[in-house]
Amino acid sequence: EESGIVVTNVQYLASQPWPFPSSIMLGFIADASSDDIQVDKHEIDDARWFSRVEIQAFGEWGDEAPGFKVPRVDSISRYLIDHWVSLGE
Repeated sequence: EESGIVVTNVQYLASQPWPFPSSIMLGFIADASSDDIQVDKHEIDDARWFSRVEIQAFGEWGDEAPGFKVPRVDSISRYLIDHWVSLGE
């Protein structure tokens, strides 16, 4: 919703408890209807697309090197990224 991307074929993949404020994170994947991004600056600072190859070149969470990092291995966001990369399309 913060990027204005219209999606189809939404599929639930996983969930993760989130201790504060006693919430649950839900992880879904979907197909984007277009690659046009409309950033809502009141919600997020930036949004962009990355290829699987680009993501595989990202550093690990906690790595001190400059550049993009993937989230921690024990996070649902990392699970979703790893799942998408594994599809290899």
